[in-house]
Amino acid sequence: MTVEEREQKAGELFKAGYNCCQSVAMTFADVLGMPEDEVARLTSGFGGGMGRMREVCGTISAMTMIAGAMIPATDVNDKQAKTANYALVQEMADEFKQNCGSILCRELLGLSKPEGTPVPSDRTPEYYKKRPCGELCSIAAGIVARKLEKK
Repeated sequence: MTVEEREQKAGELFKAGYNCCQSVAMTFADVLGMPEDEVARLTSGFGGGMGRMREVCGTISAMTMIAGAMIPATDVNDKQAKTANYALVQEMADEFKQNCGSILCRELLGLSKPEGTPVPSDRTPEYYKKRPCGELCSIAAGIVARKLEKK
């Protein structure tokens, strides 16, 4: 899949109703080595900045998970692997922050504080007009896809 195809797919998944983390992670189910429905299940709680707490954007959570598949750090004594994994996470997060201004959900949405409810917003045409999330998913997918191309 090309960078552009992955960018498009992530945006489309968000518009189909998946949360931001699901949308990006499902786009890379092949890299994660898992079926899309399993990826959707495991990433379901990361939407809305982790359970709608408006903390770290779900796109960043997805990129972090994908980094674990790209550069695994599974040996607790392998400091080199951990360093390489963390470096990739930081590179991707920094690129996202440069493009979008923040990695925090509430800042990306222009909120001064979380809404204070776990109830997700209805996905109406008005919702999609005011939320940058679909575009943020596409940006995150592009960052990951370009890193994969270089790897």
